[in-house]
Amino acid sequence: METMKESIRIAAIADLHCTVASQGNFQGLFLQMAQNADVILICGDLTDYGLPEEAQILVKELAPALKLPILVVLGNHDFESGQEDEVVRILSDAGITILNGGNAEFYGIGFAGAKGFIGGFGHGSLQPWGESSTKRFVHEAVEEALKLETALARLRTPQRVALLHYAPIQETVEGEPPEIFPFLGSSRLEEPLNRYPVNAVFHGHAHRGSLQGMTRGHVPVHNAALPLLRRTSPDRPFHVLELPVAPAAVAETTL
Repeated sequence: METMKESIRIAAIADLHCTVASQGNFQGLFLQMAQNADVILICGDLTDYGLPEEAQILVKELAPALKLPILVVLGNHDFESGQEDEVVRILSDAGITILNGGNAEFYGIGFAGAKGFIGGFGHGSLQPWGESSTKRFVHEAVEEALKLETALARLRTPQRVALLHYAPIQETVEGEPPEIFPFLGSSRLEEPLNRYPVNAVFHGHAHRGSLQGMTRGHVPVHNAALPLLRRTSPDRPFHVLELPVAPAAVAETTL
């Protein structure tokens, strides 16, 4: 029986962009994460070109952390080669949980995730008006928001954490050139986060964005992009969130 835990540490990162030449580049990082966390989250762009070979290298790099629950969402780079299903299979076979509008529970904490999509923020959000191609574009953002909402709605845990690749608010992309803000996320992703109680949200994609922000409903949002974290916290380039856990939930998990 494992030692009973009063709190759970969640370590989050994004934008690894693992390539076929990345062998040996991430093992130290994942060992450090495993030493500082009970659950690991990776918020998209696990690979650079979405190649199965890249996913296989990543699984080897993850070896120091595979004893822990690892939950991921895919990012835009993971779709680049049209082989995302094979990437998912390789990761799943290694015991990694893929959240694509799904949810999972560890230590009594609920996790919900989706990739998200682009489209802009606030009054600058693209609207479904005009050409059919524009309507399809907006429909993609709406569908991703619905995936997230469905995943959150199915959770019955008192503590909830959301994973995205694209940003749900503008605040955490600030630092990037303003002209590319619409390509970094969508306010449509914020709506489910305000509708359902969430302790924290993690995303990536905005490599030069800001570390933290807040939804209109006062939900903390953290940008976990590795390039950003390496600049701002080189000694520990990942977020760590600690949440208390109900004793009954811990007992069920550790028996």
